[in-house]
Amino acid sequence: MDSDIGALVPRTRVLVIDDSNTIRRSAEIFLKQGGYDVYLAEDGFDALSKVNDHAPALIFCDILMPRLDGYQTCAIIKRNRRYADLPVIMLSSKDGLFDKARGRMVGSQDYLTKPFTKDQLLEAVRLHLKEVAAVSPN
Repeated sequence: MDSDIGALVPRTRVLVIDDSNTIRRSAEIFLKQGGYDVYLAEDGFDALSKVNDHAPALIFCDILMPRLDGYQTCAIIKRNRRYADLPVIMLSSKDGLFDKARGRMVGSQDYLTKPFTKDQLLEAVRLHLKEVAAVSPN
């Protein structure tokens, strides 16, 4: 009976945008183990349609991607009023101050360096969803 109730409760949706299949799959496994519904996109263009289709509660976005990089993708998402408050966490193998500052300039809330651990990924989700809940008018 408990499993029936669990199926009725909507799970939090997280979108992972990364051109690396390995990073996407690792993040998917970790997040699913944390109890989240996970959607994957391999580049910024793919991500924009998935943001619209699935309305995630949080996005992890790689910086270095072909066609539309993570900074451009984040900026486009944040320009839409509907998604302006959606937490975006940048993912990168670089952890320079400039990269972090540039991420903040386009609207990202945080920065996670790759490779990340399961605990780092899940803690980032918990932290940012808690912040959203704290400022939400509901």
